[in-house]
Amino acid sequence: MDESAADPYVDLYARRTAGMTASDVRALFAVASRPEVVSLAGGMPFVQAIPTEHMLAVVTKVMTEQKDLALQYGGGVGQLTLRERLAALLLEEGIPATAEQIVITAGGQQALDVIGKIFIDPGDLIAVEAPSYVGALSAFSAYEPSWLQVPLDDEGMIVDVLDEALRSGQRPKFIYTIPNFHNPAGVTLSYTRRQQLVALAAEFGIPVIEDDPYRKLRFDAEPIPAMRSLDPDNVIYLSSLSKVVAAGLRIGYVVADGPVLQRFLAAKEAADLCPSNLTQLIAQEYLSDERWRQNLQTLVNIYRLRRDTCEAALEEFFPADARWTHPSGGFYSWVTLPAHFDTSRMLAEAVERLVAYVPGSAFYADGRGRNQLRLAYCYPPEERVREGVRRLGELLADEELARAKVTSA
Repeated sequence: MDESAADPYVDLYARRTAGMTASDVRALFAVASRPEVVSLAGGMPFVQAIPTEHMLAVVTKVMTEQKDLALQYGGGVGQLTLRERLAALLLEEGIPATAEQIVITAGGQQALDVIGKIFIDPGDLIAVEAPSYVGALSAFSAYEPSWLQVPLDDEGMIVDVLDEALRSGQRPKFIYTIPNFHNPAGVTLSYTRRQQLVALAAEFGIPVIEDDPYRKLRFDAEPIPAMRSLDPDNVIYLSSLSKVVAAGLRIGYVVADGPVLQRFLAAKEAADLCPSNLTQLIAQEYLSDERWRQNLQTLVNIYRLRRDTCEAALEEFFPADARWTHPSGGFYSWVTLPAHFDTSRMLAEAVERLVAYVPGSAFYADGRGRNQLRLAYCYPPEERVREGVRRLGELLADEELARAKVTSA
């Protein structure tokens, strides 16, 4: 079909929209929401574990005591009470922050989009991990960057590779990293590499974008200092309440110093004017009641058990030459299969077998990673996690059998 006949505005769109497509990850949610499908695709928090009576009491208190404020416009920077509470919680983790250094966003995704808007001109180089968060790649892609992809290993970003690239003359506008319980790789950036990264970035005058929504979801590891605590002058810190409270609140936040925040706020207000007062006040009230810590610990215990279940099932059902990361927190296991597997091609068959995952190619700017996949163990109950991995293992075995027949023919 002639595209201009289907879309009368095809010649009027901005050039940047040519590369914009709906995320394959988002498209998976429609399939994965079918009850018969075991979804190991979506990184959704297990909100069922949050006590209904607690959240109902919080909402009731907000609407009883602050209805007029909750239902009204607010300031673009966000509610002061929530920013003060977030600053106090960050300081508990050793992360320097004041309410004046925080801007509230509509989830972490808006923060990423605004970061792209204020830093990236078409053709600018930006440094990202390979693999990296698909939502960040999508947000940054809208501003037409070029990519410096830095590989990962079990200690996170291989900073030596970045060092070599910078000393050879490549100068990214910023370095984007997910240091704790990486999405999708599940790994954590070691303390030594954090020190190395912030020193390297400071030497070359390149800001670090530290995206840290999973920090409080630690299973069996001691916390490592945030990079913002190592160099607050050169690290822009992003986080969210989506993973530790509820994704439906759509509350993210940015911590940075004044000049960056001024540009960030101007760019953000052009899109949304102000974040929701209602959800901000609910979040502030929820975080002011110390029961939220008990609720969070309940979630951590659930995710740890599901991580263990996933890993045991991978050992039992996946090929002996498959490899996967061992996350010490967060939502994800990252699986690398032998090179001949194509997880993008296999996905349709997996869904036919009533299991969903995210192909590895979604997490690279250049589409590599076709023999890799992300498994999100966070949402299904343990028995469903095991059954989902079993179904995938059965598919992989059938793929190997079919390949062997072709090879021997």
